[in-house]
Amino acid sequence: MNASIDNWAAGDAYETFMGRWSRRVADDFLDWLAPMPRANWLEVGCGTGALTKAVRQRADPASVVACDPSPMFVSFARNSIEDGCVTFLIAGADDLPRRHGGFDVIVSGLVLNFLPQPPDAVRSMRDRIRRGGLLAAYVWDYAEGMQFLRIFWDEAVALDPSAAQFDEGPRFPLCRPDALIQLFQQAGLDSVEARSLEIATTFPSFDAYWSPFLGGTGPAPSYVDSLDRDAQRQLRLRLRQRLAPSADGSIRLTARALGIRGLVGA
Repeated sequence: MNASIDNWAAGDAYETFMGRWSRRVADDFLDWLAPMPRANWLEVGCGTGALTKAVRQRADPASVVACDPSPMFVSFARNSIEDGCVTFLIAGADDLPRRHGGFDVIVSGLVLNFLPQPPDAVRSMRDRIRRGGLLAAYVWDYAEGMQFLRIFWDEAVALDPSAAQFDEGPRFPLCRPDALIQLFQQAGLDSVEARSLEIATTFPSFDAYWSPFLGGTGPAPSYVDSLDRDAQRQLRLRLRQRLAPSADGSIRLTARALGIRGLVGA
């Protein structure tokens, strides 16, 4: 099996698969942060712009610099958010922009676990914040809290044990509260705190659940894309049998993210 487990090429496919849920958890994340207005923000790993848009609409920022290493994602976000206070840059966690005097707030949504060296990335973010500034992030709880993915991987592994190597649950031990707290504390941040953020993920039908897995962007869709037609058919049938719809035909699940925040010492 030669699946590309972290293919992030297509912004529209990611938006259909995860972006819509990312937008909802971004709102809860900002409610938890309760940031001061007119702050200067840096967003690391903006993806298709879910958190960027939430910051612009809910946090009254003075400026937002949003960056991502994927040109396709940056293009998608830039075309979706036309706002004079938002600047989009193609940049990864190892080449973050700086601001004279430092940023007031740096945030990263659903990114930390995909970085090759999270401790280096968090230290790099910390070094770009002014004293007393806020660094915060959130990741999906792949091990237990992402029901629509947990069910997918359970059934995929039951059919094909080699699929276990692509399952985000065991792949990302960082996505646990204790691991996130340790990450921030070891980076020298103060007043570190973690929080669970849970949203409903309702699919109007089984096809609405299954179709986003065919987009080829993200670990699970990349795995599906690597399967031949018969293997895809078997996996689809197994998932359909596993997921019990409500009386109206919808499939009602939940998704949990884990938030983490800390302050740069004054």
